[in-house]
Order: sequence, then structure tokens, then C-alpha cells
Amino acid sequence: MKLPSYDSTAHEVPEDRSHRLILPRRAPKAPLRQVARRLMMALLVLLATVFIVWMDRDEYHDNADGAVDLLDCFYYATVTLSTTGYGDIVPYGDSARLLNILLITPLRVLFLIILVGTTLEVLTERTREQWQVKRWRNAVRDHTVIVGYGTKGRSAVQTLRATGVGRDRIVLVDPSTKVMEAAVAEGFAGVVGDATRSDVLLRAEIQRARQVVIATQRDDTAVLVSLTARQLNKRAHIVAAVREEENAPLLRQSGADAVITSASAAGRLLGLSVHSPSAGAVIEDLIQQGSGLDLIERPVVKAEVGRSVRETDDLVVSVLRGHRLLGYDDPEASPLQSTDRLITIVRAAVSEEPDLPAKQSARPTLPGTTVSPMRRLDDE
Repeated sequence: MKLPSYDSTAHEVPEDRSHRLILPRRAPKAPLRQVARRLMMALLVLLATVFIVWMDRDEYHDNADGAVDLLDCFYYATVTLSTTGYGDIVPYGDSARLLNILLITPLRVLFLIILVGTTLEVLTERTREQWQVKRWRNAVRDHTVIVGYGTKGRSAVQTLRATGVGRDRIVLVDPSTKVMEAAVAEGFAGVVGDATRSDVLLRAEIQRARQVVIATQRDDTAVLVSLTARQLNKRAHIVAAVREEENAPLLRQSGADAVITSASAAGRLLGLSVHSPSAGAVIEDLIQQGSGLDLIERPVVKAEVGRSVRETDDLVVSVLRGHRLLGYDDPEASPLQSTDRLITIVRAAVSEEPDLPAKQSARPTLPGTTVSPMRRLDDE
């Protein structure tokens, strides 16, 4: 097996950073800003207490000299709010004691809450995060797990989004905390960790996933991830990318249902673009979902059963019958059967927002897709 020299997914992850599920959340405020805000609140509480004591200073008694000045008010407010209470300055009048009960005591409680606010916020955030993760685990089903959020992983996500898959149906796995934080900011759930370990994939709920996309940079990493994923989920459809074509059979043996040779596929597209630039542009358009022409797989509709391939409403490239892939010109492809699946070329519906799945138009759409038959659009 030929192994490339670098793969971010194969890097070791610090123990305190691994096996962590990150769900989409609002961006937190800067720590220094939070601390400054709390210090300002504490200072305001202290000043309010000083003002209350100063306004009623004649009802207080200082054991040192009997009188209470501004410095004594600050001193009394400080030791009172911090619950130290030395007892050298005490309220002896009824109004002073009443103000202590009604105002200074609530201010003392508020001051303590501000002081321990950081701890309370951490506990609250952890509780909220645990509850959110638990709810997410109970709800996620038939999702897509994408291992590796590099160039290939991002392209896979863009394609899935263009075909109508929501962000909540995609879970990313990558060892880089920064990469996962960026993905979470985009609205995806992610797991920080080494995907070759079963406990990391279990945190992504791979045992309930419908599809697994392996987009690592190293072929040996892809093989290990495929083996682990297949062991944890026997029914998932696993698609993996390899860089060296000679490693594709090994990856299929490890459990991958489909293997894409990224290096050779790019080379073929380069060669085609040199020999026939227009044909290369068309192929690139076909594999880029959501714009121009799309190459999709769909079931045969009831009205098409018994018809010839050429009698369908869109351009059929191949017919999938059982485990056989028949070309459009194969005599056995016609007539179509109800259990067949068609690989067709369609024109993608125009989307107003590029980050959202293509919107359905008023024209008839193909079953299980958000695109319209190409010939119908042309005929109009």
C-alpha cells in the first residue's frame, strides 16, 4: 500500500480534546468582556451600598471615634458585602437596621452572585450542553457521518446540502478542534477525535447512520475507518476516497460499498479537459450538484413502468437493475421495471440562496429529488 506522507485525520489528539461532541450553538462572548462586565456590576453594587450607608450615616456608630465618614461608608460596605462583618461599625438606629434588611442584604446576595457568577455559568453551560447532547442523541437517525472535513469533506457536504440534506442530518468527525469549531459555527454537529477509534465513531451515532463518507487524506487511515465503521454498522452505505488506485480493492474489502480514486479521477478530468475542453466542463458541471446539469439516481415512477428508456421524460444514462448497471442503449434495459433505478441527467432548479438546497419550482419534480426533468424544461 502506498501511503502519502501527511494526513490531518491521523494526527494524535490530546486526551482532553478527544471524544468530544460539539453541537451548534451561539458564539460565546469574549472572556475579558464577560469579566469586565461582572466587575462593573460588582462596583455598581458596592457604590449603591456606600450611597445607602452615607445617606443614613447618622444611624451608624463607629467604635473607634463614634462618627461615620465617607471612608467609613466604603469600609462598611466592603466588609458587609463580602460577609466579613468585623462589627466595628454597626447600625444602631431603627431606620439603618431597616435599610440593612430591605436593601443592603439583597445587595449582599447580588454581590455574592456576581462573584460566583463564573462558576454558576460554567455549571449551567455544562448542564445545558449535556442536556442538548442527550436530546440530540435521542433524535438523530438515518444521518450521514462524514469523516474528515478537509477539501474533500467540505465538497461532500456542499453536494449533500445541494441535494436537500439538512445540516441536522450531517455529523462531522475530525481531530482538529479548530476545524470542528468552524464547522459548528456553520451549523453542523461535530465530533473531535480520531475516527479510527470506535468510541469516537459511536459518539457520532454511526450505529444509526444511513451513510458514511470517508474523506481522509491517507489511504491507510481510510481503510481503518472503513473497517471500524463497518463493524459498528452493518447496513450503512459507506463511500470512501483513496489517493492511490491500487489501494481501492483493499478499501472495498474493508467494507466500503463505493470507492472513489481522487487522484486518478482528477487526472482523467484533466486529460479530458485538454482533449475536449467543452466535454470536461460538462463533466464538472454534472458532478457539481445544485447548478446547471445534475447527474442523479432516482426510482422508476409508476407511469414509466413497461416503457422504453427513450420514452422517459428526462435523459437516462444507465439503468440499475438489481446489482447490474445497464447502459441506456443496452437491449436488456427496456422495458423498465418497477424495481429499477435510473441514473439520469436533469437541470437543477435555481436556488436564490446558494447555501440552501435547491427550491422546488412549480414544474413537476422527480421522485425523491428537488430537481425537474431536463427535457420538460427545454420543451417549455
